[in-house]
Amino acid sequence: MQSKYGAIAGICLGMMSLTACGESTSTPADNVPETAQSREDIEKIVRAYILENPEIIMEAMDVLAERRTLDIAADLAADERAFSYGPEDAAVTIIEYFDYRCTYCKRSLDWVMEQAEPDSGDVRIIFKEFPILSEQSRRAALAAVAAAEQGKYMELHQALMRSPEALTDEKIDEIAEGVGLNLTKLHKVMEDPKTMEYLQTVREEAIQYGAEATPSFFINGELIQGYDRAKLEERMDALLN
Repeated sequence: MQSKYGAIAGICLGMMSLTACGESTSTPADNVPETAQSREDIEKIVRAYILENPEIIMEAMDVLAERRTLDIAADLAADERAFSYGPEDAAVTIIEYFDYRCTYCKRSLDWVMEQAEPDSGDVRIIFKEFPILSEQSRRAALAAVAAAEQGKYMELHQALMRSPEALTDEKIDEIAEGVGLNLTKLHKVMEDPKTMEYLQTVREEAIQYGAEATPSFFINGELIQGYDRAKLEERMDALLN
């Protein structure tokens, strides 16, 4: 029986023969065995099939790209420390990298929250703090992560995003108190090295997967940078409809 590795080797051989400069891409029919008795036979059969049906190369590339996006989605959703909203088995997972001082992140808030209606069960949102604009961005991000310990992540997240004022330490505390957070407990978690390490992990992850700005969205693994509402909705429609 033909192994998957033999098939892959044959496909690669066929692709190389299609693209090699000056190399003949024809395979004499009488040189192609009817049945495979060896690795060489497998390669000849697969090569001949590819040359007769070159469109399968593009199909294979599309499948490979889709698998890659799914792998990225799984990798980015694996860290259980990130706050999420919506069911884990949702058909669509939106992962947002954001900065609390980012104007476009603030503008995207309503759209983001609209995606995960409580009763739909179709969408999950994973929030990833990516403070890149200033030290106050980092302080606000630490506060948001720490708020999860008191069950107030979403309340503080939205309040910070909606604040039109500069997010000084005093203002962050004021907003935190306003949503019912205990500041002593909040500050303790904010200064915990584990909280800071988590933010560093998110930063490295974002850079690794190509998120270079805020907001950056991964929708089922496909990266969309910036708040391009039309592009975001096009992706959502393709996945949900």
